[in-house]
Amino acid sequence: MVTAGLERLDSFPYRHRVREVMSAPLEMALPSESLGQAAARMVAQGISSVVVEGPNGQPAGIVTERDVLRALAQMGPDAYSAPLSLLMSTGVATVEADAFVYVAMGRLARLGYRHLVVIDRNGCAIGMMTTRALLKLRSAETLQLGDQVVAAGDAADMDAARRELPVLAGHLLREEVGAVGAAAVISAVYCDISARAAALAEAAMLADPAWGRAPAPWCFLVLGSGGRGESLLAPDQDNAIVHAGYEADTPWFRELGRRAAEILDASGIPYCKGGVMAREEAWCHSRLGWSDQLRRWTHSTDPGALLQVDIFYDFVPVHGDPALASDLRAEATEAARGAPEFLRRMAASQADFKPPLGLFGGFVKREGRVDLKLGGLLPLVSGARVLALKLGVTATSTCDRLNASVDGGRLKETDVQTLAEAQETLMRAVLDQQIADLEKAVEPGVRVDPARWTEARANRVKQALRRIEELRLLVNDALSASG
Repeated sequence: MVTAGLERLDSFPYRHRVREVMSAPLEMALPSESLGQAAARMVAQGISSVVVEGPNGQPAGIVTERDVLRALAQMGPDAYSAPLSLLMSTGVATVEADAFVYVAMGRLARLGYRHLVVIDRNGCAIGMMTTRALLKLRSAETLQLGDQVVAAGDAADMDAARRELPVLAGHLLREEVGAVGAAAVISAVYCDISARAAALAEAAMLADPAWGRAPAPWCFLVLGSGGRGESLLAPDQDNAIVHAGYEADTPWFRELGRRAAEILDASGIPYCKGGVMAREEAWCHSRLGWSDQLRRWTHSTDPGALLQVDIFYDFVPVHGDPALASDLRAEATEAARGAPEFLRRMAASQADFKPPLGLFGGFVKREGRVDLKLGGLLPLVSGARVLALKLGVTATSTCDRLNASVDGGRLKETDVQTLAEAQETLMRAVLDQQIADLEKAVEPGVRVDPARWTEARANRVKQALRRIEELRLLVNDALSASG
């Protein structure tokens, strides 16, 4: 168990992404470069390593100060003229630039390394993280939850990590990270669990003579709130697969999706009640198959199909070939941008989700609780999504989508500020309730008990709901505008 470390939680690693603290630009070297040349560069730049460049900017190897000393000890002066391809360490340890700093800290600790190459979503090397740099930033112990998931051997290991999330979320709220920030951390862990489930399923398929190796490159996608980075403590599975094969290859990938779903369920992330999982025919396609699906969606008037496409447009790649996801993102965004009637139908599909406020301003309750998702968070998320697609923006988080709408001239900065405050207020109310419910062994959801609030907090929630209701008018105005 890692809960004890939370007694002195340092929130810095949970507030910041690797891209914010990495060393960049990265010092890269060709495989043919000599050790002497690389060592001279390291001295001149005051750095402790150089990354050896592979195909398409991906790291093929790394040469550190220790590698230089080891080569000199083994080869003497001849080492200076030896090419880096013979001396570099391969199997380079990496971390994604969008990962939280705590993930990098955990990976360095687990591997016992001093260097992590920072990569973008396409696997290209763009920066460096070192233990030396991290010590300069923060020296306090922290919870290495994300890397605990990456190294998990089975569903039980991942479930143990997931069970730490309510404690972590509570501490992050007390550290004033905010509910939106806490949700980003929670989502990152869920995405890590999904990625590990896909990797374990792939390994099981490879070992199974009936299935064997994948027939084509593929990518596992997380959809919905996990893709937006806005998950709280009541997860379910929303995932899909895109592959580079033929549609005839899809049964292999659906079996992978079935096994991944089984692992996720055993990890405490239950099956999606709506069937939005890669094991299902609708959510597992080749690139060509997804193109056909996009055409069906953009021409459909079925409200059920529109709800599905809402979830789809929040996808992020978590395992496999990210280039497939990038291509799908570009096509999907362009398809929506070029279909104004489709965007209007998406906006209109949310018309029935009214704020849970009565005629005289009181909360509309069911069994003593108020649903802050259907009449609050869902219209906000949907409105931001439609505005972003109207502008051709590929961002997935609600915050990034709203900010892009300011840059695109669809919203004012004051609109975004009030909407961001509304999102924080509602997500905080839901997250507080979920933590309280879990402490009482009650299954968490999105409905909250307003009796727990002070009058001031109840008024803030009501104000947040009214602000989000106003977004509907802003979205309709944006869709009616030319350009």
